[in-house]
Amino acid sequence: MKTPDRHIVAIGGGGLGVDAGEDRLLDDFVLSLTPHDRPRVCFVPTAGGDALGWVATFYDAFAGRARPTWLPLFNRRPADPPEKLLDQDVIWVGGGNTANMLAIWRLHGVDELLCEAWQRGIVLAGVSAGAICWFSHGVTDLFGPHLDALDGGLGLIDGSFCPHLDGEPRRRPRLRELLLEGLPGGWAADDGAALHFLGGEPVEAVASRPGATVYRVDARDGEVVETALPTRLLRA
Repeated sequence: MKTPDRHIVAIGGGGLGVDAGEDRLLDDFVLSLTPHDRPRVCFVPTAGGDALGWVATFYDAFAGRARPTWLPLFNRRPADPPEKLLDQDVIWVGGGNTANMLAIWRLHGVDELLCEAWQRGIVLAGVSAGAICWFSHGVTDLFGPHLDALDGGLGLIDGSFCPHLDGEPRRRPRLRELLLEGLPGGWAADDGAALHFLGGEPVEAVASRPGATVYRVDARDGEVVETALPTRLLRA
């Protein structure tokens, strides 16, 4: 039996059709990784506290081009068991508090279901916290505006991820500090940029706007090395 393709798309910021022009391109790229015209897409908004505003934004973004649904965990409903994740073509994870999200996932067994979904070839995607979660480490605002290193992601990809590199003034300098303090090397993405992994290995960086870039970041001999990856500009 052929091993399923195992896709992960880590988005630095954007998506969900927030900007109908640019961000829709990121949504379309994720959908293109499935073989279906109207794939089943499940939104997991745990990091944002299952905020209904983001759920509505998700449905608006994918209505008509996919079969959207969502997984509530703060108020679990019998009609929405976590196991529904295994019946999807795409699982899209929203932004918010990464540490809280991971803790709630582990309480409900969602972490194991997501790992199984990846093994089955279900496309995993997300923005900000929804991008960090697939890595072993990350840079996130755990307890407010101060940025900290996160250890204990799902670990489907070894290394760290930092979103919003150009979207928040403190991101780049704080990332450099954390790398010098021992954060494992990894990747960082501007808002509007995403990195596509296949089988845990990076295969392509894409962007929805000119100038948005993905970087490989590492600490070497007491210095931070930041290497821009070739980033393909998506077009409508």
